[in-house]
Amino acid sequence: MRISGAEAVIRCLLEEGVDLIYGYPGGAIMPVYDELYKFQDQLHHVLVRHEQGATHAAQGYARATGKVGVAIATSGPGATNLVTGIADAQIDSTPLVCITGQVGRHLLGSDAFQETDIIGISTPVTKWNFQVTEASQIPEIIAKAFYIARSGRPGPVLIDITKNAQFDEFDFSYEKCTAIRSYVPVPKLNLDKVAQAAALINSAKKPLIVFGQGIILGQAEAEFKAVIEKSGIPAAWTILGLSALPTDHPLNVGMLGMHGNYAPNLLTNECDVLIAFGMRFDDRVTGKLSTYAKQAKVIHFEIDPAEVDKNVKTEVAVLGDVKESLAALLPLLDAKSHDLWHNEFKALREVEFNSVIKEELNPTNGKGISMGETIEMINKHSNGDAIIVSDVGQHQMFACRYAKFNSTKSNITSGGLGTMGFALPAAIGAKMGKPEREVVAIIGDGGFQMTIQELGTIFQTQVPVKIVILNNEFLGMVRQWQELFFDNRYASTRMINPNFVAIAEGYHIKSKKVTAREDLDAAVAEMLASKDSYFLEVMVEKENNVFPMIPTGACVSEIRLS
Repeated sequence: MRISGAEAVIRCLLEEGVDLIYGYPGGAIMPVYDELYKFQDQLHHVLVRHEQGATHAAQGYARATGKVGVAIATSGPGATNLVTGIADAQIDSTPLVCITGQVGRHLLGSDAFQETDIIGISTPVTKWNFQVTEASQIPEIIAKAFYIARSGRPGPVLIDITKNAQFDEFDFSYEKCTAIRSYVPVPKLNLDKVAQAAALINSAKKPLIVFGQGIILGQAEAEFKAVIEKSGIPAAWTILGLSALPTDHPLNVGMLGMHGNYAPNLLTNECDVLIAFGMRFDDRVTGKLSTYAKQAKVIHFEIDPAEVDKNVKTEVAVLGDVKESLAALLPLLDAKSHDLWHNEFKALREVEFNSVIKEELNPTNGKGISMGETIEMINKHSNGDAIIVSDVGQHQMFACRYAKFNSTKSNITSGGLGTMGFALPAAIGAKMGKPEREVVAIIGDGGFQMTIQELGTIFQTQVPVKIVILNNEFLGMVRQWQELFFDNRYASTRMINPNFVAIAEGYHIKSKKVTAREDLDAAVAEMLASKDSYFLEVMVEKENNVFPMIPTGACVSEIRLS
């Protein structure tokens, strides 16, 4: 079949099972859009309002479904506008394939109109990228792109296609990629290492499991649950690991890191064996590395060899697919309960509840609505069954701390890059990927205004996303730091905001603003009962801080309750 490169792009996407892409047209990608028009009954394109929205929406889709998200843009500013979302996907291991148009091959390097070196720009933040200059390259490169994006530790791939390659014709055929020479996405499991890990775990008196998104990416939730239940080991999560284990599971002891729970942070430096599954010992989790878990023997189950011993020295490293590793580990473990060890977690949980949680969920002394009680109200009406997509800031930490999850792939947030503006477009992608589930975006007034234009995407597509703005009229997380560490000098953090409800209504989205506590319950109930998109602005306490907190550069044992 002799076809153009542009038509080949569309046929390749269909061969890979793609049915939904996010993008924004422009001159250098116009031939592909022309072919897309012809295939619109098979491949649905969502017109976002900014290319960054395309990558975040593709991320939300990928995180909610486990599939590869696809974004498309033109050359120059279209391509560079994708970069923030690509960088976010790289550090959070999200599988994306991004396709950009480029000037004709004869114009490369001439500073032609809307030419930019997107290959050079994106190299540090992609798992792989490639510039296509001939139409005949397209099938092989797209096949490789999908294989690389989804295999092993997932990540984003970018394909830049010159305009001549889109117009030229060639004899088309497509073969899916299943292997690439010298690329080993999943290391071979060493059963001796698994046995060594099991021996250490069985001999431990105070073991602690820390788990990350690797459990979710590896589809290993059932195997992980079986391991913790047999071993009786308390398990704490990173924010991207949240929802891999139900939040009300008796062995779930809470969140690690800067604003995590008191017990798992404090007892990290008390455990004798620390077992890490699918997490990379990020600085937000470890705090001061020189004092992190020095008393413990560390076991690291990991798919990416580059993460082993990168930050924390391990006693035993088990490389491989986590699902396979957990299945091999389970029969080697002794059945235990570790009751005395669990009692230490319960005692510290009680301390945190009395010092922080009780007041956060039920504010007294005439205080305004808190972020925590708003999240708790969403729990009440969603029963822990919603996908929560949070932006970045205080509201993100409150959402991660207090949202309830019954099933996996339910917590979607920007972890490693911390991208404000992530949540609104990501929620669009999550809802389109999982239309049967309720999707609630939790956003601050600062981050909302970074991608507020995507309300237009919601209006045009009629995707029924629920949007909750926790408005404290500040860049809250920065303000908290200014209060605690910069003598209350609130430099450039106060927000003078527009009428958000009027803006949402301008996009024909049903909207409500809550300023009084007695109205919150009914407003959240109305929002979640709506069959259409809904915008809810909640005016929250302006100087409400998120605690506990580990100050930057401090040890996890120096976690503060106030």
